[in-house]
Amino acid sequence: MRYDGPHASIAPQCERILRTLPEWFGIESALCDYASATSVHPTFAATQDGTVVAFLTAREHFPGAWEVHCFAVDREHRGRGIGRALHMHVESWLATRGVRLLQVKTIADTHPSRAYAETRRFYARIGYVPLEVFRGLWGPTLPVLQLVKTLPSDAT
Repeated sequence: MRYDGPHASIAPQCERILRTLPEWFGIESALCDYASATSVHPTFAATQDGTVVAFLTAREHFPGAWEVHCFAVDREHRGRGIGRALHMHVESWLATRGVRLLQVKTIADTHPSRAYAETRRFYARIGYVPLEVFRGLWGPTLPVLQLVKTLPSDAT
């Protein structure tokens, strides 16, 4: 497995991955927005035999504070540590640029989705902590949980 980036444009590969995960990316307009954002924001990839199997798009809010904008591992490659390794690659890239704070937003635990319960467990395992729940940010039935993580200043 190879972890690299940022890439200039891997939108078609990212869109293909998102389409393997309808539990998370089942809203067509949002899926298309996430795929097109890979051409705007730094996007990192895990590739196997030249095929992108996972990606993470990061978005800068301030020089020291970034957000995981979109993160997905192809359904056939989930559960193998690829997401964790890709996230660590991105953390190192950000830390070398002085980034100290990383955030991600997902669906809060007041929503019954099993898929998003899995997402919250993943982020907790890699060191994120819950910060705030926003009601109505993504619509009236989707409570949004903001999670944050402090990056070590000496990560490389």
